[in-house]
Amino acid sequence: MRAVVLTAPGPVDNLQIRELAVPEPAPGWVRIAVRAFGLNRSELHLRRGLAEGVRFPIVPGIEAVGTVDAAPGSDLRPGEQVAALMGGMGRAYDGGYAEYTVVPRSSVIPFHSDLPWAVLGGVPETLQTAYGSLTTGLDLRPGQTLLIRGGTSALGYATAALAKDLGATVLATTRQKDRLDTLAAHGVDHPILDGGAVAAQARRIAPDGVDAALELVGTPTLPDTLAATRVHGTVCFAGMLSDQWTVPDFYPIGYLPTGVRLTAYGGEAIDLPAPVLQRYLDRIAGGTLSLGPSHTYRLDQIREAHHALDTNTASGKLVVLTGSES
Repeated sequence: MRAVVLTAPGPVDNLQIRELAVPEPAPGWVRIAVRAFGLNRSELHLRRGLAEGVRFPIVPGIEAVGTVDAAPGSDLRPGEQVAALMGGMGRAYDGGYAEYTVVPRSSVIPFHSDLPWAVLGGVPETLQTAYGSLTTGLDLRPGQTLLIRGGTSALGYATAALAKDLGATVLATTRQKDRLDTLAAHGVDHPILDGGAVAAQARRIAPDGVDAALELVGTPTLPDTLAATRVHGTVCFAGMLSDQWTVPDFYPIGYLPTGVRLTAYGGEAIDLPAPVLQRYLDRIAGGTLSLGPSHTYRLDQIREAHHALDTNTASGKLVVLTGSES
């Protein structure tokens, strides 16, 4: 099979397409014939050398979609459509950047859809994080206001779509002026140009502060996002577009505005139940829901795709087709 191998942390040149043996699944594991996979910041962190405890060379990729090829001792059957995500993919063992991948059954979600693989490939991890952030991280309710910090990321678009579907009013930020119209076109009620501080702009829209905020940029903007949130409102930290993960010398009383709640979200396949995935796939197929723009690449364009991810030149989700996507 063909697979993308990251030989060591470093530039995109360290991503090499190689011929590898098709992996054999142990009992309780599932071999998937990968049709497509989405790119995520997690894989960018891996390539930049920011991931801990990873051996090299490794096949990256924390998600993939395709069909079951073999599943010894499992309830899954060959030919069944499945999504695989998280659970150590691309870190503890080889991940989804390949024509075949082997993952634990616990990381696999079955579904049925006639959507193209190019669409399906952009759904699993983005939907899982958006859904979990809104439900577990924020407990967002209809009629509330939501601020998304990092709105033109794939996760930002998806979260906005799910929040609007819930009946929330959505504010979302971008650092690029030419993307404000794109946010509006994808249902954002109040696109905001982010020059480093947006709390004042957010409070002109929601004078008492927003009810909820999703922090996708990272710790550099977190204090300002907290300042945009009302007393008893909640900020959920779920992304690190800035690659800055920690708050130095964290003093909670001095850092957190009085009465504002700070949570975090990071989920696994189990946090995206099969009925939830199926429901949203059906909505996408029916044209009543869109998770945002996407850009499709071939497997042999993996370096080009990673460069776009690295430089933030493509708005939305990046999806790679393996070449056997028919």
